[in-house]
Amino acid sequence: MTEPAQPRRRHLMDPNAPRPVRDHASENKNLTRVQRWVMSALAVTTIFHLVMGLILAALFIDDPRPGARVGLILIAGAFGVIAIAVAFLIHGKRPFTPWLLVGLIPSATGLVLVYR
Repeated sequence: MTEPAQPRRRHLMDPNAPRPVRDHASENKNLTRVQRWVMSALAVTTIFHLVMGLILAALFIDDPRPGARVGLILIAGAFGVIAIAVAFLIHGKRPFTPWLLVGLIPSATGLVLVYR
């Protein structure tokens, strides 16, 4: 007489059903993708904080010389374009793209606020 089959406990190794082999290359590829997105998000938000600071400085400058406000806003626009280019470089893409115009949006808004 044979013994009844006992259910296999989940925490024990089953030699008839080994664990699947991990694909380290795929895991590293996914990790690299996440690291690139995090790095580009940090770089762009940090540089855009600088852009916003320059625009606020242009708005609240006391008794400016002619063109000082415009100069600060132009510098902010340059940094905005640099921020978008840095994001593209981090992702390994060409930095010269029409998306660079997105970096000019805060500066355009700043010009509207200064000369309203």
